[in-house]
Amino acid sequence: MKYNPNEIEAKWQKYWAENQTFAAKNNSEKPKHYVLDMFPYPSGAGLHVGHPLGYIASDVYSRFKRHQGFNVLHPMGYDSFGLPAEQYAIQTGQRPEDTTRVNIDGGVDKEGKQIAGYRKQLDKIGFSFDWSREVRTSNPDYYKHTQWIFIQLFNSWYCRKQGKAFDISELVTVFEESGNALVEAVCDDNVAIFTADEWNSYSEERKEKILLQYRMTYLAETEVNWCPGLGTVLANDEIVNGVSERGGFPVIRKKMTQWSMRISAYAERLLEGLNDIDWSESIKESQRNWIGKSVGALVKFQVSSFKSEVDAQSDATLNVKPETNFIEVFTTRPDTIFGVTFMTLAPEHDLVAKITTAEQKAAVEAYIEKTAKRSERERMADVKTISGVFTGAYAEHPFTKEPIPVWIGDYVLAGYGTGAVMAVPCGDERDYAFANFFKGQNGMQEIKNIFANVDISEAAYGSKDNVEIANSDFLNGLNYKEGTKKAIAKLEEIGQGKGKTNYRLRDAVFSRQRYWGEPFPVYYVNGLPKMIDTQHLPIILPEVEKYLPTEDGLPPLGNAAVWAWDTNQNKVVNTDLVDNVSIFPLELNTMPGWAGSSWYWMRYMDAHNENEFASKEALAYWENVDLYIGGSEHATGHLLYSRFWNKFLKDKGFAPTEEPFKKLINQGMILGTTAYVYRLEGTNTFVSKNKIEGQNVQPIRVDVHFVNSSDELNIEKFKAWREDFNTAEFILDENGKYIVGREVEKMSKSYYNVVTPDDICAEYGADTLRLYEMFLGPLEQAKPWNTAGISGVFGFLKKLWRLYFDENGLIVNNDEPTKDNLKSLHKTIKKVAEDIENFSFNTSVSQFMICVNELSSQNCHSRAILEPLAILVSPYAPHIAEELWSKLGHTTSISEVAFPVFEEKHLVETNKEYPVSFNGKMRFTIELPLDLTKEQIEEIVMKDERTQKHLDGKTPNKVIIVPGKIINLVG
Repeated sequence: MKYNPNEIEAKWQKYWAENQTFAAKNNSEKPKHYVLDMFPYPSGAGLHVGHPLGYIASDVYSRFKRHQGFNVLHPMGYDSFGLPAEQYAIQTGQRPEDTTRVNIDGGVDKEGKQIAGYRKQLDKIGFSFDWSREVRTSNPDYYKHTQWIFIQLFNSWYCRKQGKAFDISELVTVFEESGNALVEAVCDDNVAIFTADEWNSYSEERKEKILLQYRMTYLAETEVNWCPGLGTVLANDEIVNGVSERGGFPVIRKKMTQWSMRISAYAERLLEGLNDIDWSESIKESQRNWIGKSVGALVKFQVSSFKSEVDAQSDATLNVKPETNFIEVFTTRPDTIFGVTFMTLAPEHDLVAKITTAEQKAAVEAYIEKTAKRSERERMADVKTISGVFTGAYAEHPFTKEPIPVWIGDYVLAGYGTGAVMAVPCGDERDYAFANFFKGQNGMQEIKNIFANVDISEAAYGSKDNVEIANSDFLNGLNYKEGTKKAIAKLEEIGQGKGKTNYRLRDAVFSRQRYWGEPFPVYYVNGLPKMIDTQHLPIILPEVEKYLPTEDGLPPLGNAAVWAWDTNQNKVVNTDLVDNVSIFPLELNTMPGWAGSSWYWMRYMDAHNENEFASKEALAYWENVDLYIGGSEHATGHLLYSRFWNKFLKDKGFAPTEEPFKKLINQGMILGTTAYVYRLEGTNTFVSKNKIEGQNVQPIRVDVHFVNSSDELNIEKFKAWREDFNTAEFILDENGKYIVGREVEKMSKSYYNVVTPDDICAEYGADTLRLYEMFLGPLEQAKPWNTAGISGVFGFLKKLWRLYFDENGLIVNNDEPTKDNLKSLHKTIKKVAEDIENFSFNTSVSQFMICVNELSSQNCHSRAILEPLAILVSPYAPHIAEELWSKLGHTTSISEVAFPVFEEKHLVETNKEYPVSFNGKMRFTIELPLDLTKEQIEEIVMKDERTQKHLDGKTPNKVIIVPGKIINLVG
């Protein structure tokens, strides 16, 4: 009976679907275990063999947990909103919802392209997903709840004192009773203080404007990454080297009124929570650095607007006081305040335009324009380039009253801290380099040294250790800690500073000028946002004729003919009916890509609940994700936002736990093995790799499907591939072959090195693909794909099959297993259980191969061995395991059969093969029971004919015996 993977796999995939084999229950006597993959964005390109790596690992673990008796939730869905679908719609004139649906379900798009479909591709690999809980973030029945969460955020504020979010109505009550002077809230800077009487006298419009300064989600003019080519704002991780990752368009910094979320309110909780979760230290450190907690002082430097002498005299004549501004600086080193040599503002800082002198205006404006083309990430990463411009203005030192020149430089970011730096070159390398670069120019003073017995002629002294402050008035002789404490006290005394804990983490911009995203449930009355009542959700994305911004620069929803809110009928109506009396304009921006992915794991818990995102009962049962597998590239994006939303929902009494994901594993990338051909420069002649030495050749990537496992190019397929290759000529090896070069690179369509799982499944079967991907190497490491290795794994499965079947059918018997049979089995039970718990899947596959080889050598066909072996293999190769289980006479799925129990006794050695040596040289071995005494061992060895032969009638002077180790006859 031959092993036929395609037939077997189709059979069992159909069985699982019809019987809902992997559907999890929301109430079960079994303990729960929730295993989750980061759900994919469904692109038209479909899956390549690198994509399923994490899914296979999570599936192995899920199946193992079912065998252990857990009620396992292992769901899958699609993160289906996003910029790529919108860009494809713009390019092809198709609706994003149509292309997204085809990408998921498969079919032919309007371009005539045959799309395999994510769902069909995933099903072919045999995952144990609970498809009854599938979610698509672009479906209205899903984003209805995303809109609901946005409304909860809008109607909440964060209390610093209690460290959690509360309903905005509670804040209103406080304002009504006692004003805001004593309110400890996370809010906008420079909120005006008012009494209860003042609050109660305010108009409703003014009250709303004040509340916007406290709400968890709010409108603000924010510095953003604006991409004119895409007509939208981009997140930092969507920009590469100053251009958009999608399309390669230039990105500039621009101020826009945007929705933002106060993730900064949760900075301390986000830091503390990292101590309670089982994540890799590298991911935790990424988040710690992104949150960026630092303790120091907020210092105010007074700066007067610079005016010409004529203007200044005019002001004096009229008795007009010069306009006074303050530059606020956060510093972790207030002890070095007497070392301030200059100040640097971010080019986007609000004060720049106010304080720049007429003489410096042109230079400053040119620099600002140039800087706007660089992303924040690029500016932060570029530590080599030194650039800046003097504003012409001076600030006043809070203690010495000396003038300090004010510069602008793009190494300072407007959104980090206060957007200003008090530069102490003697104690900071970047300030030191800046001061030296502009040394001798107007506005750059000589570097001040405020460290005793430290030479700064060559470099700054950045250490806090062994510091003794000098040339610093009342701080002289103090160390870092003493100096910091005293400096803060003095600043507070004169009203020009205070101690402060600062965070690098900034509030998250939540608006996107896109079409294909969640609509905000927001309409505007006199320019102020109003939330649509939750009973009227979802607010469904309207139809538009085109997905580009409007002619006057509004987002794509500005093209919608039906996009206004009727407050009488409580429904969306024609845009031209807006009268600002009962019908008002709706928000034109949409939510960012991370909105739907910031809570999706909770929707899986109760995916068909129409009234709430999940019931309290379902949330209480599943709690949070036990194991989460996905890419490390989401460390400071999705993973941070998810933790933020989870903590907020916990504060509001919805989420049952503080953290969403208990354990996180980042799978490594599967790399492609690119094939290269070599064209002689200036010709259409291609030289085999072995002949290129000394030749001037141009490497060209070629489709890997034209190359066999011996790196031989199919010349005819290559010539037919592209028109310019039709007339190509070839310089071959002596054996008449063209050998390509190979290089390990990212797997990408543009590199022609993509291998699809569909091809592997068709040729070798899904079980071979699953085993091979796990066999490639440790889960968390990057590893190259090499199709040549697959045949070995396929051969292993055929060898496994032959333990159960021969040409005539089933050959499993009821013979008692031998000692060696049991030893092979129980070694494997122990190894596989340990490996799965430790996520060492590659070594499990090795153990399977060892076990099958041993059992084959032992000619083992015993049911007592082969039944548990099928269960062991099941998490990795579930189709063949189901078939073997069925053929062994079982009528139910193998998926929930108890995992075999390891018995130590089968690995306990009862005999020992001793090396027998004569004068230290080993001559032969002898197997003896381990429980023999020295005397018994000596008696047996001395009587052995091989011993007698070596002694040749002599008597040894000494017999050295170490039980369980050695036997040595001396003399």
